[in-house]
Amino acid sequence: MIYDIVVHNCTVLTVNPDFDVIDNGIVCIRDTLIEKIQTRAETAGLPSAKKTIDAKGAIVLPGLVNTHTHLPMTLFRGLADDLPLHDWLEKYIFPAEKKYMTPENVRIGSQLACAEMIMSGTTTCCDGYFFEDEVAAAVRESGLRATLGQGVIDFAAPGIQNPSDNIKHALVYIEKLLNASPLIRPSIFCHSPYTCSSQTLKAAKSAAASNQLLFQIHAAETKQEWDNIYTDHGKSPIQYLDQTGVLDHNTLLVHCVWVDDDDIDIIAKRNATVSHNPVSNMKLASGIAPVDKLLNAGISVGLGTDGSASNNNLDLFGVMDICAKLHKVHTLNPTALDAGTVLQMATILGAKTIGLEKNIGSLEIGKQADLIMVDTCKPHLTPMYNPASHLVYAADGSDVKTVIIGGQVVMEDSRLISMNLEEILEQAAAIAGLISC
Repeated sequence: MIYDIVVHNCTVLTVNPDFDVIDNGIVCIRDTLIEKIQTRAETAGLPSAKKTIDAKGAIVLPGLVNTHTHLPMTLFRGLADDLPLHDWLEKYIFPAEKKYMTPENVRIGSQLACAEMIMSGTTTCCDGYFFEDEVAAAVRESGLRATLGQGVIDFAAPGIQNPSDNIKHALVYIEKLLNASPLIRPSIFCHSPYTCSSQTLKAAKSAAASNQLLFQIHAAETKQEWDNIYTDHGKSPIQYLDQTGVLDHNTLLVHCVWVDDDDIDIIAKRNATVSHNPVSNMKLASGIAPVDKLLNAGISVGLGTDGSASNNNLDLFGVMDICAKLHKVHTLNPTALDAGTVLQMATILGAKTIGLEKNIGSLEIGKQADLIMVDTCKPHLTPMYNPASHLVYAADGSDVKTVIIGGQVVMEDSRLISMNLEEILEQAAAIAGLISC
């Protein structure tokens, strides 16, 4: 038997149900799947393979799953910092999008995001934006796995000048992308309950449900949102969304900062999932989501970076570190969100929030071969007693040296294979020069 790829000389952190850690491990890949994971006996030779990768003592783990991104917004990184969310959106981001987010710029911004994510260990993302077919083109070129949501909002947006065309445009997008790539799944992304009417929400959810696709929406992100929705509808944002009928197992609620026990009960009963974006929430002073309560209610919670305009990067290692520490200091409980739980939020729980847990999120036989290798031969990662703790509290994205997605090597020894990084950086810098004028 000849495998396509054999990875050896590594510590394998499976994130399987038993959270098995395999020392001196080997991972064997054929086509797109993992076919063998085991400890290599001291005297045993390596299985035959077309390509053999010596991990040189690295930690091998599932590729990270970023459950909330706006990929083209890498072009707005640092453009309007230190502002409240609504001022940030209405005075800076929405006008900049209207002026600069052409199809070409969306594609270049997305290419930049894909390069950043791969180089920091993310192998799957869940995105929502406009001109999403251009986003999809960039993602397909990069080799990333992704759920890509066409944006829906009740005013003119990039690519859609007439808001009444939003749903029709989204349906055309879905039809175009539905079976275009085994790595890409289309979705619909409604911006929020305060920028989309109940009619728009219902129509968008119906369009997604008719194709059994994920419906994404920002929800309960800020106190101002909560106040406005309660003033207009007499309900919390979660109660309002439930009233519209958009909450079910194929609904991803992004943020869920301003939720109470009743809201959490609704989310759990509807089997909706949550994307937690602690860095963005901190930077915009939105608040702290009750992640421990959400998890205790049986709700799947994944981690997201949000867009680069509100983070300001797409490095999930940094998000893991901040997530764990934020909830400890917030609850005054050093055991809150332990390293293993946070790592699960970035892998298997993240996969579950977007409906991909049967295929990715852990290293198990029969699952897709999405894995990353973290170089531990560095001062800040020496010595190592607990691999999960190291990954959450000590590692960062720059420690990732090799990335495999669907059995394809897309980065090796810190060198991108699937993309021309120098060209992407030059193009993004040129666009930034126009934006800053």
